[in-house]
Amino acid sequence: MNRFITIEGVEGAGKSTQAARLADVLRREGHEVVLTREPGGTELGRSLRKLLLDESSLAPTPQTELLLYLADRAEHVQRLIRPALDKGAVVIADRFSDSMIAYQGHGRGVAIDTVRSLDDFARGGIQPALTFVLDLPPEEGLERIRATRSGDRLENEKIDFHRRVRSGFQAIAAEHPDRVTILDAREDVQAVAAQIASLAREHLRGLAP
Repeated sequence: MNRFITIEGVEGAGKSTQAARLADVLRREGHEVVLTREPGGTELGRSLRKLLLDESSLAPTPQTELLLYLADRAEHVQRLIRPALDKGAVVIADRFSDSMIAYQGHGRGVAIDTVRSLDDFARGGIQPALTFVLDLPPEEGLERIRATRSGDRLENEKIDFHRRVRSGFQAIAAEHPDRVTILDAREDVQAVAAQIASLAREHLRGLAP
């Protein structure tokens, strides 16, 4: 049974916060939960994350960037996500395939069909059952980040890039309404967390023990 949940969205939307809150709620309710992220959910992935996001690293071409993210995903699925799901755990991921389509496809301009085909190979049949997209204007998300720290390489991209990414997430949600729920990330953090927890509980209640 599919217990894989992903949290997606533009920079500064609060994905990590909401993923951690959902993990805490489900653990208190008795679920075994694995909380992870992309890139960087495995030992190899942490090295790839540094290459991909460190501002001091050389900027890869869009094609190279895509391939590095694919390497991270393949390792993540085989080393962590699939084994955890096979054990019956709930897996909550801060970013997964939808981010690749939004960022490398819509954002960078790599052909969407190419991104999807390569992603299909990298994730080996693993697909989230539920995806929550935290949506807000990218200008607001970037302001949140810059109020607390300097941005990483992706966060420091031009605003047009981030607008294309947001449009990409909106297109994905429209294409997959049964899986993807868009939530307004400008709302109170607790209110958003309550919406996510309610929908996650509803899904998990429908699964066999």
